[in-house]
Amino acid sequence: MKIRITEYLEIDLDQKKWCCQRCGQMLVDARENYKKGCLVAEKPLEEVYPALTEGQPYGFRPDPNFCRIVEFYCPACGVMIENEYLPPGHPITHDIQIDLDALIRSAT
Repeated sequence: MKIRITEYLEIDLDQKKWCCQRCGQMLVDARENYKKGCLVAEKPLEEVYPALTEGQPYGFRPDPNFCRIVEFYCPACGVMIENEYLPPGHPITHDIQIDLDALIRSAT
């Protein structure tokens, strides 16, 4: 039995694994951070926030000394599961922690 958690993320209660909702790829044990099972890419700020006008020192792009964009993809189908803005050097966040035992009990 699978329980949907986010748009592209679900938990397989039988296997006790995080899965890609789109293709069913098992990512990692459901008691761990699902991001450990994803492909990770750091996106250049210039690509996400292109310059709006040439020659202007100011724009809408965050300062790269204070911000980076990290994306997490399914290793099988390539769908982006999550992205986050982090300060440089900051560890990847553990943003979803499920009480797996309670979830299994409530599903049966």
